[in-house]
Amino acid sequence: MPNRAYASLWIRNFDESSMLNYFEHFLATVPLATGPIGFTGMVIRAVDSTESPLVEHDLRGQVLAPPEIAHLVREYLADDICIEVTALWDLWLRDMETVSWKKSPEKMLISCFGQDYDNGIYAESGHFLVDLGFEHMFTGHAGLLSREGGPVAEPAHPDEARFMMWMSQPKNLREYQEKTRENIQKLMAWMRLIEETLPVERMRLWSEGEENFEARLDEIVDLR
Repeated sequence: MPNRAYASLWIRNFDESSMLNYFEHFLATVPLATGPIGFTGMVIRAVDSTESPLVEHDLRGQVLAPPEIAHLVREYLADDICIEVTALWDLWLRDMETVSWKKSPEKMLISCFGQDYDNGIYAESGHFLVDLGFEHMFTGHAGLLSREGGPVAEPAHPDEARFMMWMSQPKNLREYQEKTRENIQKLMAWMRLIEETLPVERMRLWSEGEENFEARLDEIVDLR
């Protein structure tokens, strides 16, 4: 399975009394995909992830603003809940069949953890944990966007070999850098907006495949 990328955010003065307000304001910062559907679903859990959800909402048939979504949480509000919201945001992806770039609505998962949920998992994961999507949408494939001299993984599949052949052309590699850089810049702009909107104590961008995900993002943005 491809590696995933994440954002963890810890908020000052976060507790049961402030949780719903912070949750609503966080949702208001999300750079939703263009189109009628932005937030697609919500699940509220209690105690830990082994318990059955308290409630599930399919939001795809309705257009709800953050205050309306927060209202759905109010009767379940407690220090031991987790609120999971799925949403779509537009990122650049390269279509393997048409060999062209397009902005595609990609899924993200936002989790908001109460202080007592899952034995205080927020301490490690953040009050807000965002599954941003596939790591390669921000770092590229096979080390191609490393600085000159960086390792490039050998293709393990014919499709990967064709991709590497395509990227051997400077024009295509430049375009790959530009589109990936735009994805990173969109992510960074969102993180800045969160910091302007909420009293963020600490933020961490990380991934399953990169030892220092933030450093890789900075490296790709600086590539020329």
